[in-house]
Amino acid sequence: MKDQLSTHVAALGDDDDVRLVLAEVCALTGMGFSAVAYVSEERWIACQVNDRIDFGLEPGAELEVRKTICDDIRRHGKAVIIDDTEADRDWWSHPVPVLYGFHSYVSLPITLEDGSFFGTLCAIDPDPRPDPLRDRLEQLEALALEVARILSIKVARQPLPNDDLPLRAD
Repeated sequence: MKDQLSTHVAALGDDDDVRLVLAEVCALTGMGFSAVAYVSEERWIACQVNDRIDFGLEPGAELEVRKTICDDIRRHGKAVIIDDTEADRDWWSHPVPVLYGFHSYVSLPITLEDGSFFGTLCAIDPDPRPDPLRDRLEQLEALALEVARILSIKVARQPLPNDDLPLRAD
């Protein structure tokens, strides 16, 4: 059952331009799932998704935030890119890829125009990437900025409930 925040976050993501960005992320990376996620200290909520691999999340759905890499991105504010978890010493035994069954991953922070951290633009796939995702980082950063622009306008018009305002970036 969705609460007020998850319903609001899903409404923010109900946008054709956000859906186009997610399709572009999948096309650019070759991955089967992309999402915009709202990420706070307490919650990870899907804002919008493009799911071609039946990962099973819909807008408004939640994951346990402590069991996401997006939680790390919220804390350090930097992109995470993994071409192949099995070949990457930092990720081969990490519990999150094992839990969700992915071998390739990319996630970038979404910072709103007012400087607050909203969440992440992320993509996953059960297969490793044959070509380095880092080669597409500039394009992915531009897509994250586009999502931030869209969401900044929407959040300015319809602020998130007071209990769950996004964190300000330092």
